[in-house]
Amino acid sequence: MRHHALFLGLCILLAGGCQKHPLTDYRPIDQAGMWSGSIEQLKQLNISDLEIAQLVKLKQAGVSDDTCVALIDITHQQHKFFAAADSVISLGKASFSEPQVLEITKADKLESLTPEIVTLRLIGLSDATVQMLLKRHLQDQPTLSSGEISRLKNTGLTEKQIVDRINQGMTDQQADKEITARETMRNHANTGFVRIHGRKPR
Repeated sequence: MRHHALFLGLCILLAGGCQKHPLTDYRPIDQAGMWSGSIEQLKQLNISDLEIAQLVKLKQAGVSDDTCVALIDITHQQHKFFAAADSVISLGKASFSEPQVLEITKADKLESLTPEIVTLRLIGLSDATVQMLLKRHLQDQPTLSSGEISRLKNTGLTEKQIVDRINQGMTDQQADKEITARETMRNHANTGFVRIHGRKPR
């Protein structure tokens, strides 16, 4: 019975240890340029060595201490470990601000949404339209995918016309039908018969 109690106590101790990271090495983020005050905040958040590696990537990419700490804090509140440094860096390269990154993180869509909204930048949409589409995504409103938006743009629609369709609730399936119709019309317009006039015989 005594051995059983000792074994049970050991299991409880090990289980508790899984939630704590007392041996985490904070030197890499210190060397990456993080301030001591921020490191103390991270210690209170009980981060792991894997998260330290993520933070080093963020600091090397120029992300501020405050945002680094906030990303860890938000992710832990969601009962997850932070492992999305690449997404944060991609958003930064696409000119999304750190407050926007935090907003996306709070919505728990950092990794799932990043490829979509980065693509919106690559399409060449205006900042106002990108912000509108980001807001719709964060609020789970129906929104055309970046792929369909790009295809609509390639058929000759203006950005305003595309935005009007989004506001009217156009779905990807409806967009695909319009794209097919516009492409068919364009292809037919380019196949008109042209008579070639040769030189008349003498």
